[in-house]
Amino acid sequence: MSEYIIVKDYPQPRPVVWKALTDPALIPLWTSTGQGGRPEGFLPEAGTKFRFIGKPFPGWDGVVLCEVLDAQAPALLRFSWRNKPEDQPSVVTNRLEDIPGGTRLTYEHTGFQGIEGFMMSKLLGNVRRKMLNQGLPAVLDDLDDHGQLRPGSTLRPKDIALSGS
Repeated sequence: MSEYIIVKDYPQPRPVVWKALTDPALIPLWTSTGQGGRPEGFLPEAGTKFRFIGKPFPGWDGVVLCEVLDAQAPALLRFSWRNKPEDQPSVVTNRLEDIPGGTRLTYEHTGFQGIEGFMMSKLLGNVRRKMLNQGLPAVLDDLDDHGQLRPGSTLRPKDIALSGS
């Protein structure tokens, strides 16, 4: 079984980081630094089934099927992740904790199986690192203390695939 873990510290407080991770309007702004992705039907509530819609590429239709397994604002968001309905799900876990001067995000994606899973974990790990090192900080820097985009923000999803489907 394969997995990857990314730990990243941000200078913003937990409620602001939580908002960036869970607000469907903000998510595409930071995921667009990778393969892109917008949530469809997402609410940070256990039992919510939703889809991530991203940019398709050969062998993948651009849709990830997910279900929120646990959500404890502003500390924990865990959801299942399937590329196809028949796939065994992997699990994405976001943990937020207070640290001096900000918030620590621990992002884990576990449960990849077989050689295909190993390859997917490597691909997704690289994409997520870019999103969490570049995309999320840019969004966080453009949010006010309540997690709202500041007036005049120029942040927009960069991936044309995010507007369709």
